[in-house]
Amino acid sequence: MSGVLQVRGRILVGPDDIRDELWVVDGRISYDRPVGARDVRTVDGWALPGLVDAHCHVGLGPHGPVDQDIAEKQALTDREAGALLIRDAGSPSDTRWIDDREDLPKIVRAGRHIARTRRYIRGYAHEIEPDDLVAYVAQEARRGDGWVKLVGDWIDRDLGDLAPLWPREAVEAAIAEAHRLGARVTAHCFAENSLQDLVEAGIDCIEHATGLTEDLIPLFAERGVAIVPTLVNIATFPKLAEGGESKFPRWSAHMRRLHERRYDTVRNAYDAGIPVFVGTDAGGTLPHGLVAAEVEELVAAGIPPKEALSATTWGARRWLGRPGLDEGAPADLVVYETDPRADVRVLAAPRRIVLNGRVVS
Repeated sequence: MSGVLQVRGRILVGPDDIRDELWVVDGRISYDRPVGARDVRTVDGWALPGLVDAHCHVGLGPHGPVDQDIAEKQALTDREAGALLIRDAGSPSDTRWIDDREDLPKIVRAGRHIARTRRYIRGYAHEIEPDDLVAYVAQEARRGDGWVKLVGDWIDRDLGDLAPLWPREAVEAAIAEAHRLGARVTAHCFAENSLQDLVEAGIDCIEHATGLTEDLIPLFAERGVAIVPTLVNIATFPKLAEGGESKFPRWSAHMRRLHERRYDTVRNAYDAGIPVFVGTDAGGTLPHGLVAAEVEELVAAGIPPKEALSATTWGARRWLGRPGLDEGAPADLVVYETDPRADVRVLAAPRRIVLNGRVVS
């Protein structure tokens, strides 16, 4: 036996399950010291499961799909930040080639965004009308990895403000079809007025969720609908509002209000028992590698540090159906100098990154 890795120090298998060491043999985790191991490499520190960015866009740029070399740089940037599992929340690029790369993060795909005609960012989504929604949801459910991404609301230029994209009956039928095919459904939603229909139609997750109000929180909690707040993206709302103020003053004022109450929205959701997960919305116009900054934002919103960590590690992996630091699991982990539970800012400085059992950084 050769090429064995030993990780020793404090292994955070779970928030309260802490062990002294783990071993990596043939790329997989073991808590039993291997017999006859040679060429053992040792890494010391505080180890966490590879971080999860549950809202990321590999293969997406400001104007739509990007070349493979740019997608590779995006994935590598996320990897260097410790994000070893990505839920790709909509991409027009075919990134299946990444699955063959042992040195790149694992991706859970949601296919391509599905939006109404001329009601989303050009070049990003399938742009269709409600009569075609079920067919396109079925198509993306088959192309994805158990998720489908809808655009739930966007600016309506006639109204001059955010407005829902889909009639209630269309999303009910589409979500039912996704579930029939074994896929979960999530939706981009900034505003308030698309949420009730989507949740009552059976949606599984809402991205951004800035429109989540006191009256809607019990409905989310009762149905177990998760949110991925993407607070590092919501931080851009004031600049967006400034840019659109002269043409769409109503929309601009709305975006500022959503931004101002963003921390209260997330904290109230967490306090009510709504599952909250880390996502950065990297891709498009936002840079990759922001997973640590998003965890900090969740803490700033009032989520306890240990729970904010879970939202990018133990809890997030369980939600996506992927293993953590389990016996026999692929060795995807990040090692830090000090205890990230004591100060989540430690996440911004990984000491070592191990992916598929190899030290890659």
